[in-house]
Amino acid sequence: MSNTAVKSKSSVKSVAVNGIAIALVFLATGFINIRLPIAANGGLIHLGNVPLFLAAIIFGKKTGMISGAFGMALFDLFSGWALWAPFTFVVVGIMGYVVGAITEKEEHNTLFWYLIAIILALIIKIVGYYIAEAIIYQNLIIPVASIPGNIIQVTAAGIITLIVAKPLKKQITKAML
Repeated sequence: MSNTAVKSKSSVKSVAVNGIAIALVFLATGFINIRLPIAANGGLIHLGNVPLFLAAIIFGKKTGMISGAFGMALFDLFSGWALWAPFTFVVVGIMGYVVGAITEKEEHNTLFWYLIAIILALIIKIVGYYIAEAIIYQNLIIPVASIPGNIIQVTAAGIITLIVAKPLKKQITKAML
């Protein structure tokens, strides 16, 4: 196979993986969620972070960033949260990038490093959405009410991810060879 054919096959695989990851993040965010009657924005706890974290851990930082940024921002656009889409695009894109950057190193393919990556993603989410809400609501107190929901959301996704990531990564890596 020529070098061009190999690059083309790799590119097609990358586009397919990214597209599927975006769709999974979008669907998990949109259909596996609970709207909270608290906080200024009503609050939303969803499991969209599970496919985001899995995509980042299994396929790396680029897929993590792309799937998170586009998957969750598309959810915002199609669900009446359009004002949040630009913030979501940036915050969740950074979350996916960081999780993937930490876990794509072979020596970091352990539950310990997955946990560290998810904790950093939680910090990024809390800080990022605090800033977003402060900008949207022009208030530094209102965003504090969203912190518990963000913690619950990422913690639940983190627990699920930690249970399934390593065996799933092993199976997908094996299947893609």
